[in-house]
Amino acid sequence: MEIRAYKDKQEVAREFSEFLVERIASHKNYNVALSGGSTPKIVFDYLAQHYADIPWGNVHFYWGDERCVSPTDADSNYKMTLDHLLSKISIPKENIHRVLGENDPEGEAKRYGQLLVEKLKTANGIPQFDLVILGMGSDGHTASIFPHEIELWDSEKNCVVAIHPDSGQRRVSLTGRVINNAKEVAFLVTGADKKEKVTSILAKDGASKNYPASLVDPKSGKLYWFMDEAAKGA
Repeated sequence: MEIRAYKDKQEVAREFSEFLVERIASHKNYNVALSGGSTPKIVFDYLAQHYADIPWGNVHFYWGDERCVSPTDADSNYKMTLDHLLSKISIPKENIHRVLGENDPEGEAKRYGQLLVEKLKTANGIPQFDLVILGMGSDGHTASIFPHEIELWDSEKNCVVAIHPDSGQRRVSLTGRVINNAKEVAFLVTGADKKEKVTSILAKDGASKNYPASLVDPKSGKLYWFMDEAAKGA
């Protein structure tokens, strides 16, 4: 595990963008699972502004989770990525593999899980991403695996349907077997509201086992935390 702490979220966005671009430039077929949330939005803006001309054709984008809404809905992770990055770079449409949030959730979780089998190389008998980008909620959730459904992390499926604990909104999410099978995994975590959970997870204290983000432990050993000072604390 490698912890990279920076002054603020803008610095996190810049440093993570450089981390990502370096990898894209050195691979002809680079498969990435994207995250939603406020920090990725800043990253996408930075990439669109400073790296619009890199070889985006080398990249295939997938999503680590998606809300079960239409692709034009304000809640859609795909729409956020489209607005802040995809519409501003030159990337083949066939390189964008969105979760069809408008479809039946259970059917879509099954379809997307099978898509990963068909499109990605496998390792350990499981589809393997080059990079999975994750966020973490103030409750310790990651992707759309929430504490009240933490058992979904250990599902034998590639994708599951999760339910937001407050809104009841359904979401399609990658499971632990796929996330921990990635060649590299990177957390993007900013904001003081994340400090308590970050401290617990990094210390591996007794409470941390209740937080899905604590279960991120890629077989490759390549786990990065990109954080601002507010999230990391002292």
